[in-house]
Amino acid sequence: MQFDIRRFDIYRKVPKDLTQPTVTGAVISIGSCLFMTYLFIAELMEFMTVNVESTLAVEDPIQHSEKLPVFLNISLLNMKCEFVGLDIQDEMGRHEVGFKDNTHKEPIRGGSGCRFESHFLINKVPGNFHVSTHSSRIQPDDPDMTHIIHHLHFGTPLEKGTDVKGSFNPLEEIASKTDNAESSHDYILRVVPTKYQNRKGQIRFPFQYSYSYRDVIQYNHMGRSSPAIWFRYELSPITVTYKENSRPFYTFLVMVCAIIGGTFTVAGIIDSMIFSASEIIKKIEIGKLS
Repeated sequence: MQFDIRRFDIYRKVPKDLTQPTVTGAVISIGSCLFMTYLFIAELMEFMTVNVESTLAVEDPIQHSEKLPVFLNISLLNMKCEFVGLDIQDEMGRHEVGFKDNTHKEPIRGGSGCRFESHFLINKVPGNFHVSTHSSRIQPDDPDMTHIIHHLHFGTPLEKGTDVKGSFNPLEEIASKTDNAESSHDYILRVVPTKYQNRKGQIRFPFQYSYSYRDVIQYNHMGRSSPAIWFRYELSPITVTYKENSRPFYTFLVMVCAIIGGTFTVAGIIDSMIFSASEIIKKIEIGKLS
């Protein structure tokens, strides 16, 4: 006896001449196709969306390095570039006055102000860096540290287009808040170690920070000291880790099958109910309902 593979067909076909198309069935079919298309697009968009999960841990994310990069971009509105410099201090004994590496100064406001930019490394211990006139041989007659901070970040910045909420540059476009030109500006920073891993496994360390601000007139043994812009920092022992996750492809296939199968099943039930109800109504109208 010849083997017939068609015995395994669980999707038996009904001849077209034994089926009856209806207007209601056509409307339900068109509506079902539109509904499935909508659900498919929504599911596809959800599948392509990258989810970012965050975790907290007590660790040092960059244990191989004792240094932390810092980038500072600031405009001093009433201080000439010839007087402006960067000083760096920390609890390990570092004390640099007039740091010049990777530093750029550009006159603004007709030369009466200065756009100051610097990229430097700090030790991962409490300390400070400040913009001042301490390194200038000639001090200005009327020092004024009125300023706007354009950018200040720690670590390596995130890639453009990365969608993650965090306090990576909270001082962006922050202006000084005092009208007293003799005041020093004191920013106290709490730096939080942060690690970000994308779907490709690439890791960046865009440290976050929070800040508080005060302005104060400082004095030393010789009287009133020159105003400066201080950034006093300390590192938190808690590390925040962000990791990009995307849904496995098989979950997308499962949802697509569920959309198609579920829609066809529900639409078939609705169509059968409507058709049966219409047949009953017709029989009632002609008096053949027994």
